[in-house]
Amino acid sequence: MTIYPKKLMLLGSGELGKEVVIAAKRIGCQVIACDRYANAPAMQVADKAEVFDMTNEKILKKAILKHQPDIIIPEIEALAVNALIDIENNGITVIPNAKATTITMNRDKIRDLANIKLGIKTAKFDYASSQEELIKISSQLGWPVVIKPVMSSSGKGQSIVETSNELQAAWDYAMKEARGTSPRVIVEEFLRFDLEITLLTVRQRHGPTLFCEPIGHEQANGDYQSSWQPAVLNTEQLKQAQAMAEIITNELGGAGVFGVEFFICGKEVIFSELSPRPHDTGLVTLISQNLSEFELHLRAILGLPIPSITQDHAAASRVILAKEVFESVAYKGLENALEADNTKVLLFGKPNSKKGRRMGVTLAKGDTINEAILKADHAAKQIEVIENKTGNLTI
Repeated sequence: MTIYPKKLMLLGSGELGKEVVIAAKRIGCQVIACDRYANAPAMQVADKAEVFDMTNEKILKKAILKHQPDIIIPEIEALAVNALIDIENNGITVIPNAKATTITMNRDKIRDLANIKLGIKTAKFDYASSQEELIKISSQLGWPVVIKPVMSSSGKGQSIVETSNELQAAWDYAMKEARGTSPRVIVEEFLRFDLEITLLTVRQRHGPTLFCEPIGHEQANGDYQSSWQPAVLNTEQLKQAQAMAEIITNELGGAGVFGVEFFICGKEVIFSELSPRPHDTGLVTLISQNLSEFELHLRAILGLPIPSITQDHAAASRVILAKEVFESVAYKGLENALEADNTKVLLFGKPNSKKGRRMGVTLAKGDTINEAILKADHAAKQIEVIENKTGNLTI
């Protein structure tokens, strides 16, 4: 029988990490939250916090050895993965494992694994390491094309390019927003899809792979804006998505929640991307399911039972975005946002804002998907991010 509590180290302390910490604390774990800046959301609820550059291998190793966690949970892609490989070889568990973390931090590695090694259907794509290659590949794929850095997060650096005249700007934007130093982009055909979905895939230590109901989502510039659950797929589409998700997560191995993204194009299901951790679109599960994606992640990591994953209402989420730059933030409109039944507001606690930064999310349940979406959208419109001139958090 496993003895608790466990000591967990969270690498990346954003809003998803905050929910992981809350789920971990509810089952008695101790958590050290790490990030590059102080007072990040997950640090506000963790036992301890560390601020350092997680892309520096020496500094990352030092922090891990200082705290000696039982389990390391990466929440972001920009990490010194060689440090994680060494640490794993010395007996500390990395979630899902160091191999999966290494592969999924780069779009080229996960795309090559899915398409070339595993034969999973993806959009047509190629890689460009110069503007000359970018022009050639884009012309071959046909317009429009989608250009992304091989390493970034939340859609940063992604462009849809309609003509060759826009390639220079797209290249410059990808290089500016890329994480790491690789001068390489992925160029892919633009799919005219019917729906984008996230299939939260739960790989257990002791038991079969489980799936949440598919989550539909809307993106702008590659970044999540809203999500709803369940997304409507026919039986064959769902089978295809689940089969592909299980193939690729089995290849990656380890335990935990994987956010596997697909495009639905008519009868075809096409693999898009994968995150080896809870997914931002899965914030909707905080209101939609008996166990949220964060609770499922912790249960899978710790080898705890997951008897069932159930959903009794349609549900939706909508992000709350900042419109201005503020060094200190406050919020108004919360009382209006919470007027409707079965509506929640999560304010992430980010200490400052910039235009377009995700500061919170609204969640709503309804008898239908449309009702849930309308309620979440209405609630989000009521919340305004303002400057905090008093130095105290105000609503």
